[in-house]
Amino acid sequence: MTTKTPPFSLRLTFEERARLEELAGDMPLGAYIRRKVFDGQGLKKKRARARSRRPIKDEQKLAQVLAMLGQSRIANNLNQLAKLANLGTLPVLPDTERDIRRACADVALMRRELLRALGHRTDVEPS
Repeated sequence: MTTKTPPFSLRLTFEERARLEELAGDMPLGAYIRRKVFDGQGLKKKRARARSRRPIKDEQKLAQVLAMLGQSRIANNLNQLAKLANLGTLPVLPDTERDIRRACADVALMRRELLRALGHRTDVEPS
C-alpha cells in the first residue's frame, strides 16, 4: 500500500503570487517552485501538462470591478434575503422585487466586466 505525501501549503501575498506566476510563464506554478527550490536536481521527469495562462487583459477594468465588489454588501444582503425566504417572512412587495432584480443586474454587469478584464468574449450568453 502506497501512501501519498501530504501537500505542503505556502501563503503568499497577492503580489508575491503574481510575481511567481509571471516568472513561471506557461509552467505550472508547483513545478516552477520545485525546480527553483531543488535547483532542477533530483526531480522526477513528468510529462508536461497542457495548461494555458491567460494574462489579465485590462487591469484597470478588473480593479474597478473589485472596487465595486468591495464597496457592496452583496454577500451580506443575499444572506439576509435567503434567511428571510427560508423563514417564510420575506415580503415580496413591488419594491422588494425591483431591488432584487436590480441586484441581479448588478451581479450580471460585474460578471461581464470581470470576463472582459480577463480577456474573454462577453457577447455570448452563458449556457
